[in-house]
Amino acid sequence: MTTITLTIDGMTCVHCEKAVLKAIKSIDAQAQPTINRPAGTACITSEQPPDMFVAAIVKEGYSASL
Repeated sequence: MTTITLTIDGMTCVHCEKAVLKAIKSIDAQAQPTINRPAGTACITSEQPPDMFVAAIVKEGYSASL
């Protein structure tokens, strides 16, 4: 398991945070994400490649990068 930190732009409310969490869990249901909405970050512990999480978050309408 590795921990990655993503920068996410556009999370402005609790609904946004939940959408990002849903996107992360759609890639790895066992992932252990910690989302910090004010900082615009998500730390994810998972075995999945980071680009899969980025793609899922972008699909939800947010900007995400490593």
